[in-house]
Amino acid sequence: MAALTYDFSLPGQRGFEANQRIVADLGSGGDNAPVVLVVGDGRTPLDDRAAEGLLRAVEQALPGSRTVSFLDAPALRAQDGRTGAVLVYPAPLPGPEAYAAALPTLEGIAGTAPLPVAVTGQDALAGDTGSGGAGVLAEVLFGGIGALVVLLLVFGSALAVMPLLVAAASILTTFLIVLALTEVTDVSFIVQYLLSLIGLGVAIDYALLIVTRWREEREVGGSAVEVLGRTLATAGRSVLFSGVTVAVSLAALIALPVPFLRSVGFTGLLIPVISVVASLTLLPALLLVVGAKLEWPRRRSANPESRLWRHVGAAVVRFRWISAAAATAVLLALAAPVLGLRLGQPGPESLASSTSPAGAAYLQLKDSGLGSGLLGPVEVRTSDPDAVRAAVENLDGVAGVLAPTAWTRGGEQIVDVFTVSAASESAGSDTAAAVRAAAEHTGADVGGVPAQDADFLRAVYGNAPWVLSLIVVVTFVLLAVALRSVWLPVKALVLNVISLSAAYGITVLIWQDGVGTALLFDQEASGSITVWVPIAVFAFLFGLSMDYEVFLLSRIREEYDLGHDTDTATVHGVARTGRLVSSAALILFLAFIALSRVPATDVKILATALALGIIIDATIVRGVLAPALVALLGAANWWLPFRRTQPRPRRASTDLSARPTSPVPADRES
Repeated sequence: MAALTYDFSLPGQRGFEANQRIVADLGSGGDNAPVVLVVGDGRTPLDDRAAEGLLRAVEQALPGSRTVSFLDAPALRAQDGRTGAVLVYPAPLPGPEAYAAALPTLEGIAGTAPLPVAVTGQDALAGDTGSGGAGVLAEVLFGGIGALVVLLLVFGSALAVMPLLVAAASILTTFLIVLALTEVTDVSFIVQYLLSLIGLGVAIDYALLIVTRWREEREVGGSAVEVLGRTLATAGRSVLFSGVTVAVSLAALIALPVPFLRSVGFTGLLIPVISVVASLTLLPALLLVVGAKLEWPRRRSANPESRLWRHVGAAVVRFRWISAAAATAVLLALAAPVLGLRLGQPGPESLASSTSPAGAAYLQLKDSGLGSGLLGPVEVRTSDPDAVRAAVENLDGVAGVLAPTAWTRGGEQIVDVFTVSAASESAGSDTAAAVRAAAEHTGADVGGVPAQDADFLRAVYGNAPWVLSLIVVVTFVLLAVALRSVWLPVKALVLNVISLSAAYGITVLIWQDGVGTALLFDQEASGSITVWVPIAVFAFLFGLSMDYEVFLLSRIREEYDLGHDTDTATVHGVARTGRLVSSAALILFLAFIALSRVPATDVKILATALALGIIIDATIVRGVLAPALVALLGAANWWLPFRRTQPRPRRASTDLSARPTSPVPADRES
């Protein structure tokens, strides 16, 4: 979609505004990190005369670029004199690759230079990682084929295509609405992946629930319209409340003062809304017209109760205390790494591969002792460069200060300060923050990638507690209405927090700490979790997890209203939704696996958290912990103040198969 933007602007934030002024003054730099030429082989002394020819070639090939080299900045020459660095700030181009033209030019110059030269930098490393990435259509096909296989196993008939048709209609409709949104606001390029793959999973989930319940109601009997009416009164109601809950959680992103995340929020809001509309309008029409004809070859029974999940539910209810304690212990262990969560951009190490030219160049630069911070220096715009130098050059962790007089326009000069460690690392981030504070104390504007990243963190999470509190309150009200209970929504919210914490913890373990990163993704650890990922994971996973909670608890509530006691209703609920939830989770998991194939590291981190989170939620949380807690709460599950109650006919708690044919409305155990 050509109308999508690649802008990560932060209007009103100091770092972003400083970067805008830097680019306006000199035409480059700001939040565009430099390209770094690594000169020398690390074994023989540098040839300064040959390096002069290299610089002339760069200036002729890229007129107007900002450059500084080891020839006039001793900080860019390694102490052993065998490695030097040249920083090049080409004029950025609009679009996904700011240096799409400059990088090939510099690589060509490096290849013909009379001395060893290699090209590295954030853009060069990202290009190495991103090569060969599949497009959004290929990712959707991957996810769609996986979903079709799961649906064929679930239905054993041509009905498997029904959820896919609903998903296709939902995705295309949402794409058209997003396209219209691009006329009035910026929409990030990332939404095309989120819309396609998360939209695929969500729409199939809702359609799967309705089609499964439709098959079940057909076995009960009645006309086609009556069957459909009972289906929409039960599964349709669950889909409606689930969709609204997901939409509410994703709407939180719209409230953030970050255009990029707002566009993700708008798209995320549309995904469940359009999916619900399609599931409650298009899907019923399709079921009436062709549903019965697609029940071929009917290799699987329409009985939704799974023997496997019935045994699981019975065991969980019988050993409720052990089940709850064991599941909680596992989830807390998985969540433990989140205590060391560090937010930032993926570090160079996660992008650098010794087998790629840019990766090998970065590793040489790092080994030379010049400082990893060269790939993303702090850029200071000042009228008094001497004061800035005096304020920052002796700070711990500062590797060098660059202040070429050629970087002066209108009385304002740009000073680059680079750190020993990359700003994605804890030490580098602390140093960059200290440099910013010291430079701003002199009256200077401070920009560069580290400053804008720090502003992004503040903008995203500064008001997060208020936004999250609003989501919790609204979600509680929606669930209380849907489930006609106070404690079931409270339990659902607590379980969602635990489930999210476990997803965060494993993501930190993989991407920040590097456990299994090379095996799973053929990359090194990122060293930190991308700033925007946790809030996006919360928005998506909170809503998607609540889907399964609503599916399970609604069915338990329905069985309870039909006359079963709490234990029996819980076992029935698990038995009748276990296969549905696990199949839906598997489809979403495959969609997130497809999303992880997107070349951008931050999208891979997002996909990892979502994929693992949805599997944890569908198995440990909804399969064990949730039913165990319902069994533990007993009659308290159904307490709702200010509601008139009626006696309920009592059924034996050992009756796990009998199902009354007519509901008995009530809200307490008799």
